[in-house]
Amino acid sequence: MTTPWGEFALTRFPEDPRDRLRAWDASDAYLLAHLAEREVPLTGTVVVVGDRWGALATALAAHAPTQITDSFLAQEATRANLARAGIAPGTVRLLTTQDPPPQRIDVLLVRVPKSLALLEDQLLRLAPAVHEGTVVVGTGMVKEIHTSTLQLFERVLGPTRTSLARQKARLIFCTPDPAPRPGPNPWPYVYQLPDGIGPVSGRTVVNHAGVFCADRLDIGTRFFLQHLPRTSGPQRIVDLGCGNGVVGTAVAVANPEAEVLFVDESFQAVASAEATYKANGVPGHAEFRVGDGLTGVPAGSVDLVLNNPPFHSHQATTDATARRMFTGARRALRPGGELWVIGNRHLGYHVTLRRLFGNSRLVASDPKFVVLKAVKER
Repeated sequence: MTTPWGEFALTRFPEDPRDRLRAWDASDAYLLAHLAEREVPLTGTVVVVGDRWGALATALAAHAPTQITDSFLAQEATRANLARAGIAPGTVRLLTTQDPPPQRIDVLLVRVPKSLALLEDQLLRLAPAVHEGTVVVGTGMVKEIHTSTLQLFERVLGPTRTSLARQKARLIFCTPDPAPRPGPNPWPYVYQLPDGIGPVSGRTVVNHAGVFCADRLDIGTRFFLQHLPRTSGPQRIVDLGCGNGVVGTAVAVANPEAEVLFVDESFQAVASAEATYKANGVPGHAEFRVGDGLTGVPAGSVDLVLNNPPFHSHQATTDATARRMFTGARRALRPGGELWVIGNRHLGYHVTLRRLFGNSRLVASDPKFVVLKAVKER
């Protein structure tokens, strides 16, 4: 990536030679060009929110920015890209969306996320640190910036306008208003599950902003809950890509002797899973981990993996995440252990599972979803 601050070799994380997706896009380049062309003073506390793969933080490292991200993978990509550029550890401060934000922000740069709820939560959390002189610039592709996006900036921070489009990217300019801020942050959102979905019927869900389908139970998870395997005894079970943790909580409720590991690359998701689990007073033992799939889980140590893999990486459609999850599950499972997957019918996960496990069985299906089971035979 060529920028006014130099050229940088950037990659996504984890690095995959089959992944042709770049670690930056036109919106990153547009923002960096604007900062240089307008000679925006990058002094005081510079905060970069939602940096997809560390492109912004790496380019602006000379200004010692603070990066705030919900993504473990994005944070690891940032570390790798900074190291590749020869930037000393600690130059860029790395925070998660669950960490307390800086108390004062002088420059706020926002890469607009896919989730409007996550943007709302972050702007509300950062608003007390923004002052009348704060420079606020957002960036995103044209298809990611909607009227609701601009209205949110205006409601939380102050008067907002947009730039002309450049290479299908657009900038957002916001002038902080010292007037009183909006009301309390509505996140996390708490609701009760419906009846007829197994062990978690009528139980509580806690969703932090940005978690998929944050205000209701999505239809895929509902279908999965109705067809989960029955377990008993002291098994080690993983809710892989746990989201709000409803699936893992259901297994824990049904089998109090199970040890359940909830894992996701989203800090918001793992916080939601832990809050959901604790809100329901589930007996037994649970572990909550933010990470890259099952990396770090000992090989052959797991009896059952439950997985609803995403098929998007931000705006890009890809099966790379699902492949990595399935491969990690096979390594972590003991011989005879099972991977259960829920997915849209058209994704063809059964082909990938047969390639990796040598088998794949259809457990349940409806016009939209399939539940598949693969067994690690040796």
